[in-house]
Amino acid sequence: MALLSSSEVPPPGIPASGDPAARSSIAQRLAGVVGPAHVLADADVVAGYTTDWTGRFSGPAALVVRPGTTSEVAGILRACLGARVPVVVQGGNTGLVGASVPPPAGSSPLPVVLSTTRLDRIGPVDELSCQLTAGAGATLAAVQASARAADLMFPLDLPSRDSATIGGMAATNAGGVHVLRHGPMRDQVLGAEAVLADGSILAHLAGLLKDNTGYDWPQLLVGSEGTLGVITAVRLRLVPRQPERAVALVGVASTEAAVELAVEMRRLSDGLSAAEVFYDDGLDLVCRHGGFDPPLRTRRPVYLLLAAVGRRSVVDELAAALAEADVDDTATALSEDDAGIARLWAYRERHSEVVSRIGVPHKLDVTVPVSALADFERAVRRLVAEGWPGSTLVLFGHVLEGNLHVNVVGPPPEDESVDGSVLELVASFGGSISAEHGVGRAKTPWLGLSRTPAELAAMQVMKDAFDPEGILNPGVLLPARPNARAVDDLTER
Repeated sequence: MALLSSSEVPPPGIPASGDPAARSSIAQRLAGVVGPAHVLADADVVAGYTTDWTGRFSGPAALVVRPGTTSEVAGILRACLGARVPVVVQGGNTGLVGASVPPPAGSSPLPVVLSTTRLDRIGPVDELSCQLTAGAGATLAAVQASARAADLMFPLDLPSRDSATIGGMAATNAGGVHVLRHGPMRDQVLGAEAVLADGSILAHLAGLLKDNTGYDWPQLLVGSEGTLGVITAVRLRLVPRQPERAVALVGVASTEAAVELAVEMRRLSDGLSAAEVFYDDGLDLVCRHGGFDPPLRTRRPVYLLLAAVGRRSVVDELAAALAEADVDDTATALSEDDAGIARLWAYRERHSEVVSRIGVPHKLDVTVPVSALADFERAVRRLVAEGWPGSTLVLFGHVLEGNLHVNVVGPPPEDESVDGSVLELVASFGGSISAEHGVGRAKTPWLGLSRTPAELAAMQVMKDAFDPEGILNPGVLLPARPNARAVDDLTER
């Protein structure tokens, strides 16, 4: 990795005013790398890459560049480093914390958005090792299909499977609905290829299960949110396909009851792969805005969705476990056919969609100890009701992971007071301010609630070593253009 001396540092890149000459210069350099067709400069086209899925985070970009190979990514980063132009890495842009879009207007200099969607090649499945290599731009759905064709399975799943990319999932250490059984993205990554800020290519894609040859840098890149390098390909672990499925939706009286039932079902059902919780107010939104009928004969305050998988039929085992747990039959639905399973999952998976229909949400993905989940649920409801009366609060999440998605609609998108208050509440419960969505731009000011000053300092050292000029995703995870004062501000929160 080549470091620039002070005498070699070039002048700043494209100013926030969008100087046409500077923009044209970097556009020409990038066109020489990827071809003119893959440098997007039209303002209307570029605008499609500058706002995140929630609609809350947005910022201007100089242009968009779409590499098709790892060597083109290297050429792009060398050109941007030489011109001191920041680079924002973007996959499917399904993130929820502003990590894949430019910083707000007024930041200088303007960044280039590097879209990885053309890096979508999926290699053949290695059936002996149960692995495959996928380009960063390959969608989750495409990887799932490749694995399925070999009678294997990629174990993670997200509602955004058709647009979420493998590189983005690795960069954010995505979780999803089957972490209970298979772990997060970190547990699926056996190797990676990435390009550093100076254009150096690191490739470690052999997928060896035993390899004690020093630092595990592919794992360092997982969860780094594009701040250390641009992931271009990932070696993935696959698992034997579990073709038999069953899903139960059970209404219960409280979060305590949901936790107790989930723990009991984990004990009784060997095939349990997911335990999802949501609430009657969220179900009401899904039914009203999604066109669904209520799923159960009897409504309850809290709902627990339980999924089981296996090589052989699992519906009888799941039904027997529910009977042993003595659930209310009038508040229970059970299905093993594809249509019924999809319908029951939709009550949980459509929550994010309907929340965004009623306004721009403050989305806070947090985790607390499972033993504290019920107390936290009551506390966050009280906090939002007292601090932001008239707001709509929607909660859902992964109950056995202590992970709740806190959605608040009402406060203006730019008002971060509710974010700070909720995250401070999470810290008071001994939790984490980010469970699976990453830190992004949304939570950088509060990272000190979950990381010690020593950890933050070590993270800054890593960032400076991998990206000494700070051109990769500035302002994501750590403060942009970091200096001692900026890091001190972060650690004091």
